[in-house]
Amino acid sequence: MDVHRGMTGITSEQLLEAHNADLAIQGEERVNFKHAWADPASGMVFCLSEAPDPDAVKRIHERAGHPTEEVYEVPVQA
Repeated sequence: MDVHRGMTGITSEQLLEAHNADLAIQGEERVNFKHAWADPASGMVFCLSEAPDPDAVKRIHERAGHPTEEVYEVPVQA
């Protein structure tokens, strides 16, 4: 799971555009982006993905134009 900050006012169309930019190149880093959620009021965006490591997620987001430094591995699930 990764977090983007500072995206205040993001629309559903903009979120979809950003998500599609990730999807277009995700295979190059063996990342599989599953879903993205946004809170336009706070400017926070959350992305769920499967990846070999956090750096792969960071590289895809950087190349897609919306970098993040916050990538959290969540290995435990219920």
